[in-house]
Amino acid sequence: MADPSSYRPKPGQIPDSPGVYKFRDEHGRVIYVGKAKSLRQRLSSYFQDIANLHHRTRTMVLTAASVEWTVVGTEVEALQLEYSWIKEFDPRFNVKYRDDKSYPSLAVTIGEEFPRAQVMRGPKRKGVRYFGPYAHAWAIRETVDLLLRVFPVRTCSAGVFKRSAQIGRPCLLGYIGKCSAPCVGRVTAEEHRELAEEFCDFMAGRTGTYLRRLEQQMKDAAAEMEYERAARLRDDIEALKRAMEKNAVVLADATDADLIAVAEDELEAAVQIFHVRGGRVRGQRGWVTDKVEAVDTAGLVEHALQQLYGDEQGDAGGVAGSGGVPKEVLVPALPEAYEPVQEWLSSRRGAQVSLRIPQRGDKKDLMATVQRNAQHALALHKTKRASDLTTRSRALEEIAEALDLDSAPLRIECFDISHLQGDDVVASMVVFEDGLARKSEYRRFQIKGRVGDTQIWHGEGQDDVRSMHEVVSRRFRRYLLEKQKTGEWVDGEVDEAVGGPIDPETGRPRKFAYPPQLVVVDGGQPQVAAAKKALDELGIEDVAVCGLAKRLEEVWLPGEGDPVILPRTSEGLYLLQRIRDEAHRFAISYQRSKRSKSMKAGALDSVPGLGDTRRQALLKHFGSLKRLRVATVEQICEVPGIGRRTAETVLAALAGAAQPAPAVNTATGEIIEEEGPAEPATASSERGYGS
Repeated sequence: MADPSSYRPKPGQIPDSPGVYKFRDEHGRVIYVGKAKSLRQRLSSYFQDIANLHHRTRTMVLTAASVEWTVVGTEVEALQLEYSWIKEFDPRFNVKYRDDKSYPSLAVTIGEEFPRAQVMRGPKRKGVRYFGPYAHAWAIRETVDLLLRVFPVRTCSAGVFKRSAQIGRPCLLGYIGKCSAPCVGRVTAEEHRELAEEFCDFMAGRTGTYLRRLEQQMKDAAAEMEYERAARLRDDIEALKRAMEKNAVVLADATDADLIAVAEDELEAAVQIFHVRGGRVRGQRGWVTDKVEAVDTAGLVEHALQQLYGDEQGDAGGVAGSGGVPKEVLVPALPEAYEPVQEWLSSRRGAQVSLRIPQRGDKKDLMATVQRNAQHALALHKTKRASDLTTRSRALEEIAEALDLDSAPLRIECFDISHLQGDDVVASMVVFEDGLARKSEYRRFQIKGRVGDTQIWHGEGQDDVRSMHEVVSRRFRRYLLEKQKTGEWVDGEVDEAVGGPIDPETGRPRKFAYPPQLVVVDGGQPQVAAAKKALDELGIEDVAVCGLAKRLEEVWLPGEGDPVILPRTSEGLYLLQRIRDEAHRFAISYQRSKRSKSMKAGALDSVPGLGDTRRQALLKHFGSLKRLRVATVEQICEVPGIGRRTAETVLAALAGAAQPAPAVNTATGEIIEEEGPAEPATASSERGYGS
């Protein structure tokens, strides 16, 4: 760990202005981002006697090796820049909230010609109106089912919609009156869009006017003795009222507000948010976080506000989860820099936002409910995590004991080789840290048969052992090159400049910047020996190697004649299997993607000077390669942009290309005539090798 005095700025260097600062570790990684009204006062507080610092702050300043800062004009600008940097650099000592689940929302794809109502998860998309989030997907479907009686908007997928249009018959929902069936022209696109807009208005809380209009239509129908229509309208009104009852009124003044509550202990914190629109709770979501920095409730609230509204713009528009900032944000404690945060929220909304603590009445009562939800979420999270941590810790300890390691392998990398009958040989590298997959660190390789500038084998055919040697060599060669660049490694020679472990432009770690404690290969003795040889050639002695063979799930160590047998109920074996299977999955997916690209290459792709535009023009003009093959030079010249020389080249290429085998209907034995562009024959089997 570094001594804070070794990188403490000189007196007078730090400006007495608002700004944002970054602490970096010895590798250049950003480990903490903070903002301050006065950079001089805030940064000076970090360089006092470390015995007086909070233990988390003490750990951070001892881990850091440098500090830098950026001066801004106002505290609002500092708040925005701090959020941007935390999002970009993902510092390890900053509070970062994690969604405790992926909440579903009701989405209406207004951007489509025929808008569709559906359940959606994940990031928001343009041209879609969102309602929620909801705790359960079944709650959305139940509500939509009630509303479709009155607002029969499309809910089917694009494939079902297209098929119904082709056959001229609607799906079941169209027959039972829960879809207006725009696919078969029962309503026009404009009429269907009007239905979708009314559906959205009702979901947004504008229900009173619509219900009164339906009630008046029902009375008019009864007065005109249209009793069947009146009965149908009566049932529609009842369905809408049942849907409204699912979101009881909690605030009588039709308030649009977000209520945020925090439950915390010494190590973790949970945040719960209730989205209230039109006086009704329209959505709920929750986050949990590790308290990796010294932060109080007010600080947790400020971080939650940044994460909740950092990417939002404009008014919430009465719709929870649809984006934007509401008129009121109610919190349990105000951030230390209260006025800048409120000003920042107002700038995101484009109008005044009230940030306050509810003191009395319905809002205080509802805040107590949100607080109880936060406490329950924290207790549930700690129960789950305690179980997960115990299991993962036991697994890592079992692996360390079985492989005779000095300590538990906190970072494990696994390599696998995959190919199709010796062709398109690829490799994968997956990374697990603390027993969990670190997908951002995954890497994939094309096997070239060379390491650096040295050709070590031809690179064709099936040879998993040499492929494993190559990929491990390439991975750790890059690691040593980056260490040499930073001055940490001085042996060996460098024949390419790749920079240090941190990219100076982005501040993020480069690929392969950090070594594992354990390398796992998918295979037995030969693969393990190849990986160990690669490490020995590079002079790396502090990385352990083992292999996991599929046949009997045996763990092989370098130079050992007998495998290590872990019990079938061992958590360590289960973790190794998960890592090996993940490497196999990642390698297979890469190999398939490469194969699919090569299979798409047709006979015309090899014609010199024939680009995509003229190739498509040829296929469009003749309809298929079969018709193009039997065409004359004069017929090909009729295609715009195709001259005689090109036409002759095309015919020569098609004549030299292998004719694909005809497709056969296996039920009748009939040969199927080729109608579309022909594709080359595909391999009949695939296999990912590695054991």
